[in-house]
Amino acid sequence: MKEKNVVCFGGGSAMPKAILSSLVNYPVKITSITSMVDNGGSTGQLREDFGVLPPGDIRRHILALSNAPQWKKELWNFRFGREVFDGGHKGHNFANVFMTGLEKNLGDYGKVLEFVHEFMEVKGNALPATVEQTQICAELENGEIVKGEDEIDVPKTHNPNLKIKKVYLNPKVESYKPSLDAITNADLIIIGPGDLYSSIIPCFLSKEISQAFQKSKAKKIYVCNTMTKLGETNNFSISDFSNEVEKYIGTTLDFVIYNTKTPSTKIIKEYKKQQPTVLEIVKSDIEMNEKKFIGKDVLEDSGAIVYDSKKIVELIMSLM
Repeated sequence: MKEKNVVCFGGGSAMPKAILSSLVNYPVKITSITSMVDNGGSTGQLREDFGVLPPGDIRRHILALSNAPQWKKELWNFRFGREVFDGGHKGHNFANVFMTGLEKNLGDYGKVLEFVHEFMEVKGNALPATVEQTQICAELENGEIVKGEDEIDVPKTHNPNLKIKKVYLNPKVESYKPSLDAITNADLIIIGPGDLYSSIIPCFLSKEISQAFQKSKAKKIYVCNTMTKLGETNNFSISDFSNEVEKYIGTTLDFVIYNTKTPSTKIIKEYKKQQPTVLEIVKSDIEMNEKKFIGKDVLEDSGAIVYDSKKIVELIMSLM
């Protein structure tokens, strides 16, 4: 039986933890694609100092797909230095510095990816959406333009109560050809979870991505976030999330997975202390006859309000 091709989209840490960490245990060929707009913390400083592509998000995908021994994984995550960057991030991450050094010396991002895939013994592929320098911008409902992933992610200089009207890349850039090929050859595409405008949608903003989605015959599944986020998805419902994803991929989703478990008030309060930008549980506005929306208890049984990777991936594979 031919091995199925599964493509996963998401920046940041949410998708690798929720999807990749369990998907690697299935007999499928995985390609994970991340946006290349991160400009905060260690990554932002390295971009500013050396003019490199942002290593912060793709290194998480590489780690999640890694079959390397534990010492390599610990080294990959090791942080050194005393410098404190915006947002309270302290020191440079080894993987960020390592990939920066490779890019400056090799001058070819494709070769950088080959090297780190071999070093970290990656199962499948971790690919960028683009290999050209760009920044994400958001136009707010009052016409104001917010520049940079870090500012959209955690509002510091703009009013977080203003709704985001649209997001786009400046400058416009080409999509990475191997990423387009992965979409074309996919049997299953998994989108999310992750911050909607600062992690997920940036994956779809480079040229030709939406055309690739429209041509793809893959089953397309979106994993909706469990909670809304200040400055990005204030008061969003499940269909609001779904509609925005469909708008930017340029086609319809086959399934939207969402959580039905309501954590206790105490757990929500504690989680909001740990994550001060989260707001409320995403509102359910789904009718029973809307078959593409699949609601299940897919949260971890205790602790933070996050997806149980085994539960969510098991559900996704059953839909495949």
